Amino acid sequence: MMVPAALLLLGALAAVLAPRLLARTDWQDREPVVALWVWQCVVMAILLCCALSMTLSAAGAWQAVRGHVFAPAPHAVVESYALAGGPWAATTAVALALGGVWSAAMLAREITRARTRSRRRRVELLVRAPVLPGEEPGSDRLVVLEGERPDAWWLPGAAPQLVITTAALRRLKGRQLDAVLAHEQGHAQARHDWLLHSSAALANGFPQVPVFAAFRDEMHRLVELAADDMASRRFGRLTTALALVELNEDRGVFGPCPTPQAHVPQRVHRLLTPPDRLPPARRLRLTATAALVPVIPVLVTFVPGLRALG
Repeated sequence: MMVPAALLLLGALAAVLAPRLLARTDWQDREPVVALWVWQCVVMAILLCCALSMTLSAAGAWQAVRGHVFAPAPHAVVESYALAGGPWAATTAVALALGGVWSAAMLAREITRARTRSRRRRVELLVRAPVLPGEEPGSDRLVVLEGERPDAWWLPGAAPQLVITTAALRRLKGRQLDAVLAHEQGHAQARHDWLLHSSAALANGFPQVPVFAAFRDEMHRLVELAADDMASRRFGRLTTALALVELNEDRGVFGPCPTPQAHVPQRVHRLLTPPDRLPPARRLRLTATAALVPVIPVLVTFVPGLRALG
């Protein structure tokens, strides 16, 4: 039963070391899309460690599970794992299974809450911008609302819509409006809402695990940087930065007191003083290396079987 223990140890080491190592890097703000991929691969590797350890522990604890897991394997392969039953194997399998069920429940709760919020906002949108005769609900991808506060947001769903207030239209000059639209469309095209739901489900379900809280915080930060880059590539960094300032300067985000939008000044500064992008070869190496991280738990799992096969 060394392999399940090794997998748990590997997952614990990844959970402890990965956030610290990533915090020391200086390329995440330069390449937010690559950083998003790296974080997803790290979290996937941790979850794989838990899932594989649960499977092998259950195979050691119960003969029926072992028969299904190792059904096509030769007897020598089964013997190589030394799946000795015991109370700790059953306890580990049950605990990890409950953790998986809890994670699925947290994700389902997060998605349900998001859909409820989306439906509520769509109902409020219909009240503030009623459908005119001849129109169909949700037929327009852009909705303009009367409002004294400059704002713009994207409503995901089967018929996604971009909502912008008249105050924002008065403030945004020329291509600034196009930059805001491109920013929100970037969120929709990359399906950033799913990343936010998944990271929030893990962080809320396991608040004692720091890596999941760091995953959630970094997802919120990096998706905004990635959308900023998408808008700036089309309409320029200065235009995108000015659009951010126009939308947020009345919210006190540029003052000395911290606000929930305290990340906006950093985003504006990043757009005005853009860091050099990484060379394509290094971006490719980082992407490929991150893709190999989830493979490590799989290799650890199959090492005894491969040795038994010679």
